[in-house]
Amino acid sequence: MSKVLSFLLMAKVKIFSHLFYRGRANWLSEEKEESLNQVKLLVFLNHTSLFEPLFIRFATWRFVWNVAHRVIVPGADVTLKRPVAGMILKVLLPGCIPITRKPDESWQHFLSHVSQEVITAILPEGRMKRRNGLDKHGKPMTVRGGVAEILERLESGKLLFVYSGGLHHIQSPGERFPRLFKTITANLELVDIADYKQYLIQAGEGNFKSRVVADMNRRLDECVP
Repeated sequence: MSKVLSFLLMAKVKIFSHLFYRGRANWLSEEKEESLNQVKLLVFLNHTSLFEPLFIRFATWRFVWNVAHRVIVPGADVTLKRPVAGMILKVLLPGCIPITRKPDESWQHFLSHVSQEVITAILPEGRMKRRNGLDKHGKPMTVRGGVAEILERLESGKLLFVYSGGLHHIQSPGERFPRLFKTITANLELVDIADYKQYLIQAGEGNFKSRVVADMNRRLDECVP
């Protein structure tokens, strides 16, 4: 029942996004919507707002159904404890698993759910960008290493990069309500997980995790619209 409710809520968000916002999506890869059913990992870069579910407008209905039924995603425990935002996220994403943002047992618990049978989604920066381009502590936004640990547990399928154009013009951290009739932009890219891992193993310096982080930070700098 929770997965059906998740799909219905995602459908409402998708319809709402189409009704009240303009969308501009650009595919950076030759593979596009037709390969979304092969996605095993979704990496969302440039985390700027709690209203990022609006990006679901760019997904096919089949992919929305798959996400509702098969996605797992780490969610900050402090966010999930919020009375309104937490409740909505739990219904929208029943596969949202609380973590403490520390390398502790909560992260290991999340990793234990990663497999080829589910779609794993992650916002690898691990915190939200403020209007000044920094996190809430005034530190630069960079990718953390958790996404590498997820990749180590996946052998095949597709990795979907969603490069957000940002939502500060719609809702910034700390603002309660979104502004309507704005444009949502994103670059999208599909890559083969096995090929991507092989590329990372052969290129660059350092261990696998440092290579993943370096590549993700490069993408954050170069691929965000």
